[in-house]
Amino acid sequence: MGSTGKTGKRSLAAVASTLSFDKFWTWLSGHASCIVRAGTPEAVLVDHDDFHWTLITEDEHTFVVQLARAKDLVGELVVFPAEIAYVQVEPSETEGEWLFECISESEKAREVAYHFVMAHEYDDGEHRREDKWTH
Repeated sequence: MGSTGKTGKRSLAAVASTLSFDKFWTWLSGHASCIVRAGTPEAVLVDHDDFHWTLITEDEHTFVVQLARAKDLVGELVVFPAEIAYVQVEPSETEGEWLFECISESEKAREVAYHFVMAHEYDDGEHRREDKWTH
């Protein structure tokens, strides 16, 4: 019984990768309906069949993630892109979900400022916009 490494399909993809926040936000805007959870160290918004996600760019310094049921706001996160050095991507502990951690770095610390759990991994390819989606 050797310890040459993990076995199984997750071990090959378990290496984290990184991307810029701008690239992530652009991609996320086309995949808002794929968000499973989003949050900060203090709060988490969790998706539900009756909820929908809206991503808003108020200005270059302030982005907003809203979770609503019909027209009733369930919760929102205010994201400050200037705080984010990069986004780290890796499979989550739940099969089929991917964790996107927005990392804030200073001389003294490296912290997860925001996180998004998605129903699928990041891809560079074309995405379908769901602008006409209704319920």
